[in-house]
Amino acid sequence: MTDHIQVDRAHDGTVVQITMARPEARNAITVAMYEAMAAAVEDAGKDDKVRLITIRGEGVDFTAGNDLMDFMQAMPQPGEDTDIPVWRFLRAMANNEVPVIAAVQGNAIGIGTTMLFHCDLVIAEEGCRFKMPFTELGLVPEAASSMIMPALSGRRKAARYLLLSDSFDAHEAEAIGLASHVAPGGQLDAMFEKIVGKLLAKPVQSVRLTQKLLRKSDREAVLARMDLENGHFAERLTSDELKQAITDFFAARAKA
Repeated sequence: MTDHIQVDRAHDGTVVQITMARPEARNAITVAMYEAMAAAVEDAGKDDKVRLITIRGEGVDFTAGNDLMDFMQAMPQPGEDTDIPVWRFLRAMANNEVPVIAAVQGNAIGIGTTMLFHCDLVIAEEGCRFKMPFTELGLVPEAASSMIMPALSGRRKAARYLLLSDSFDAHEAEAIGLASHVAPGGQLDAMFEKIVGKLLAKPVQSVRLTQKLLRKSDREAVLARMDLENGHFAERLTSDELKQAITDFFAARAKA
């Protein structure tokens, strides 16, 4: 569907590796990329041979978030179906029953942060930056982050990063429960491979069942919150605030 998402098999086909491969655009995610990632996660869940899914970004950044130009062109018009590919991907992540490990370097903006709430392990490299700029763009949170983040970090921290859109680093990501590990600079790959190997060395069904148990208690609530957020998000897509924020974004980028 797109060359910007690479889906490979490793470790005798037991690991599905999803790589955002658009480094020239800081791995900004297009509609086609969301469709490809959603399909990869869904297909992995149907394959009993798959023991692990990994998600990475090629180049200096994990992802800069949505490709705003592509996103604006693909926005549904009033009355059209608003079940856009990004929400298919997020639902696939929330419903997924295969352990997911993400490795994060550089910038993880918007969905680059919120998708991580649906990963089981997240290795963040020192020097990386997380940011959820939804209010800056006239939008609302996505991926059930308005529910998951307060549960992890408390309401005040969640307000800081969702209301104020403040950025935070790898150590703060670990402190608030978004990251499971922090890798020293230059050691992300080594730590990532070590953790992948450690997980693959454990009994298959034990790992699968444990992952299900960890997610089971809040899966329905997460999907319900996604639906609530998506309804508000769809409304905001046609707002004057969003249009002005996007105009300001492109004007600032043109001056840079």
